[in-house]
Amino acid sequence: MTKVSFLGLGLMGRGMALNLVNAGHDVTVWNRSSDKTQPLVDAGARAAATPAAAVAGAEIIISIVADDAASESVWLGEDGILAGNMAPGAIAVESATLSRDWMIRLSKYCADVGLRFLDCPVTGGPGGAASGQLALLVGGERETLADARAVLGCYSMEIYHFGAVGAGTSYKLIVNTIGAVQAAAVAEGMAMADAAGLPLDMVAQALGTGSVASRLTTYIAPLMAADEHENVSFATQWRYKYTRYCRNMADALGCVTPVSDAATALFARTVEGGFGALNESAICRLVSRGDGRSK
Repeated sequence: MTKVSFLGLGLMGRGMALNLVNAGHDVTVWNRSSDKTQPLVDAGARAAATPAAAVAGAEIIISIVADDAASESVWLGEDGILAGNMAPGAIAVESATLSRDWMIRLSKYCADVGLRFLDCPVTGGPGGAASGQLALLVGGERETLADARAVLGCYSMEIYHFGAVGAGTSYKLIVNTIGAVQAAAVAEGMAMADAAGLPLDMVAQALGTGSVASRLTTYIAPLMAADEHENVSFATQWRYKYTRYCRNMADALGCVTPVSDAATALFARTVEGGFGALNESAICRLVSRGDGRSK
C-alpha cells in the first residue's frame, strides 16, 4: 500500500483516483470544487481542504487539472503542493496535458524541494480512466518511473517512456494536434459531401471503413453527420488548448507547421463562436457555414 495524493477530480481524474482507492492504496484527494470529492470519500479516500494538506506524508502525488494556470496554482500557490510536507524522496506526477515549457519549469521547482518528477499525460478518455485502461506518456528518469509504476499501473494498460522530463508532454501535444488536423479534414469533407447532396450517414459509415479510417474518423464523422455534439468525449476548448500549446512548442523548436496552424485557427474560431463546451465534433458547424474557410 502506497500513500497517494490525488489532485483534480474532473472527467479523467475521478476514474483514475477511484482505481487507486479500489487497488487498496491510502488515497487523499483534493479538488477545487469540493463536492466532487464525496464519491471518492464514499469509496474509502480522505478529502483535504487544500493541496498542501492533501500531500502531507505522501509518497506519490498525482495532479491532473485544466491548464498551465491551474497547474501553477495547485503546485506553487500559498497552500499549494510544494508548501506541503511530503515524504522524503516522494514522486511528483503531473498528468494534465500542459505546455512543454511549464513541465520543464515545474520539474525544477519540484527538484528544489527534493521531489522526483514525472510528466505523465494520459490518453484513453474518461472511459479508459474508469476502466483502468489508459495509456501513459511519460517523461522523466527511468528509475523514478520504475518506482512509480505499481501505482500508475492501477489505471493504465500501457506506459510509454519517451525520455527526459518534457518528452511525454511533447508527444501528447504532437498526437493531439494530429487529431485536430484529422478532425478539421473530416469536417471539411462532411461539409463538401453535404453540399454535393450525399447522404451524410452513409458518408460517415464509409469514412469509418475506408482508406482514411482511423479511431478519430470513426468516432467523429457520425457525430458531424447527425450534428450531435452535446455528449462530450473531448471538448472543443480542450482540443484548442492542446493545439495552442503545441504551436507554441513548435515555435520554440523552430518548426514550421502550416497544416496544424490552420487546424488551430479553426478550433480557435469554434471556441470564439460559443461552441467551446461542446464536443470537438462541433467544429463542423464553423466549416458548414463557411466560418472555417481561409480568407
